[in-house]
Amino acid sequence: MNPLCCIAPVSLEHAADHLHHQQPPPRILAAAPAPPLPQPAAAVAGVLQKWVNYGKGWRSRYFVLEDGVLSYYKLRGGGGGAGGAGEAVAFAAARVIGEGAALRRAREEAAAAGKQWRPFGEVHLKVSSIRASKSDDKRLYIFSGTKTLHLRCETEEDRNAWIDALLVAKDRFPRSLTSNDLGPMADIMLSTEKLRVRLLQEGLGEAVVKECESIMMSELLELHNQIKSRQQQHSILIDRLRQLETEKVELERTVVHETKERETHGYANGRQSDFYSVLSGGSTSESDPDTASQVAEVETEEDEVTYFDTRDFLSAESLRSASCRRKELVTNGCNGSEYVGDSVTNTVKTTKYPFVLRRDKLPEPKEKEKPIGLWSIIKENIGKDLSGVCLPVYFNEPLSSLQKCFEDLEYSYLVDHALQWGKQGDSLMRILHVAAFAVSGYASTEGRQCKPFNPLLGETYEADYPDRGLRFFSEKVSHHPVVVACHCEGRGWRFWGDSNLKGKFWGRSIQLDPIGVLTLQFDDGETFQWSKVTTSIYNIIIGKIYCDHYGTMRINGSGQYSCKLKFKEQSIIDRNPHQVHGFVQDNRTGQKVAMLIGKWDETMYYVLGDPSVKPKGYDPMSEAVLLWERDKSLNQTRYNLSPFAISLNELTPHLLKKLPPTDSRLRPDQRHLENGEYEMANAEKLRLEQLQRQARRLQEKGWKPRWFKKDDDDSYRYVGGYWEAREKGNWEGISDIFGQNNVSPGLP
Repeated sequence: MNPLCCIAPVSLEHAADHLHHQQPPPRILAAAPAPPLPQPAAAVAGVLQKWVNYGKGWRSRYFVLEDGVLSYYKLRGGGGGAGGAGEAVAFAAARVIGEGAALRRAREEAAAAGKQWRPFGEVHLKVSSIRASKSDDKRLYIFSGTKTLHLRCETEEDRNAWIDALLVAKDRFPRSLTSNDLGPMADIMLSTEKLRVRLLQEGLGEAVVKECESIMMSELLELHNQIKSRQQQHSILIDRLRQLETEKVELERTVVHETKERETHGYANGRQSDFYSVLSGGSTSESDPDTASQVAEVETEEDEVTYFDTRDFLSAESLRSASCRRKELVTNGCNGSEYVGDSVTNTVKTTKYPFVLRRDKLPEPKEKEKPIGLWSIIKENIGKDLSGVCLPVYFNEPLSSLQKCFEDLEYSYLVDHALQWGKQGDSLMRILHVAAFAVSGYASTEGRQCKPFNPLLGETYEADYPDRGLRFFSEKVSHHPVVVACHCEGRGWRFWGDSNLKGKFWGRSIQLDPIGVLTLQFDDGETFQWSKVTTSIYNIIIGKIYCDHYGTMRINGSGQYSCKLKFKEQSIIDRNPHQVHGFVQDNRTGQKVAMLIGKWDETMYYVLGDPSVKPKGYDPMSEAVLLWERDKSLNQTRYNLSPFAISLNELTPHLLKKLPPTDSRLRPDQRHLENGEYEMANAEKLRLEQLQRQARRLQEKGWKPRWFKKDDDDSYRYVGGYWEAREKGNWEGISDIFGQNNVSPGLP
């Protein structure tokens, strides 16, 4: 038997004293017992469906919950292979939630991979929030502050079991270090008494015994010094880790708290207190490993508008207060916008127009709609010009592109207000209202999933709206390329323009690029010009169809001010779409004098001055004033037309007597569609498109538009004479392009 096997605990400090003083060591008590470690909870495992992205959708992942960390693994059958070094997943020791083929496959893959199955992602639950879906009893969400896991279980019972296990693990395993983790090391105690007795029993002399004790103590003393040095290094490292861990936990908790607050009060309530952090224009987030990275839009122009997230800016409280300020003045007999924050409050009076009764709903459909698969049509037309693609009427709404041009003038009162501000000598308020008018033209596109009819060459549309102080006229002036020209006369202003709209299919989306300039001119000579931004229609094959407008709009003014607006392109995961932001600049100094913020389908606000030079902590929404708010009235039809849009195709017997044979209201396929006569509408649409093929030959032979003429800058201008001919009922020389002797189907 080796004598060293009899060593019992004794203090190394006492051993050192023994070496120096040659005193017999005292009997030593055992070291204090270490604090008990928490008993580890059993691991939880199972297969869940995890949302990856719109391309991959839901994919099966094997999840393991252990020691407060939720790890997930790819399954080869679910879209990914295994590989890499790591620890094997212990199925036998885990409590399994769920059952089925996916779970059996996960067991087989784990057994085959052994220690080579590596987690694809991990989430620490201590700083995460766990929430069950309110709309789906099989889904749950885990938000870690940097990413969100969207998970789906097989049954509601499985979801409840997972949520219970996650909440228990979240409370059981703290992330922060405890006092037990950082406590001092217990003294290592050592006694040579048993060694002395055993050596003496072997017949060794006292001198030899003392020499053996001395050798052992010197070796242990050297070991003690090494351990003490390592302990000091360990203590320094623990202090640093404690500091880093505390900072990390505080940061993560702050992110989780702010995110919960936004979700609780709505996206609009996430007010950003520090304006400079908003103007930085960037927000970084760590994406889910399964989620494809998003590429930020970059512009290289030196004068590019600084963009920020409107959600952080337009808090509900601020918007309500801004709206209330405006409504108070409207209630007091004023309308338009007003300076808030200045010592003087200026207003403009509301322009009063006569009341005209118009229809507020479409006719009831006479037939049941027969939808058709879109993919069978567009797969043969990818990359082609949209205007050359023949689609059934099921994809149309009962309006033409000529009428859609007039729909952009739904909020023409903004131009009336701009006229009044200019008369008061306030050019800044004038351009602010012009900018709001330019944005408001997009509001009617939200929720509109059908395309307007492509007009025939020479087709026209008139809109005489005395209740808005408007007379509008438009004509299709070219078939190839498709060009529509319009002219509108208000009280004290004129608006005109032409648009060559190029559209292409891109498989899952349609892109529409407008080419043309819109001009607004007031009677005092001040003129504003701008071009429209790009429009794209998404999910035309699978999913919910929606449209988005994006790009930069520059409103160039002939007077003191110009404006630049940026329409933010909506991303796949964007929770706050349709944002618009811009600035008004002084043409002489280049200084920014006002800011515009809002959404093209909701509201637009302005803030006077340049917010980028405001003191830190400035909240511009405290001074924001409402310029424009969308009319939320929608008629519950499949076309989602506003009351204004419903009135555009109305045809009364009195109006029928005055219209030329080229007016869009007389187009038979469009009228049949409005009446819900789908078979007749399809037949008429096919007939008219066959006639339209002859229009290109007419244009090649020198056909000229009747009411518009191309000027020197290659744009079309109204030549006049339409309203005079209408008054006389003289449509001599105007052909019946619809080929139906001016009989409109469905007219009472």
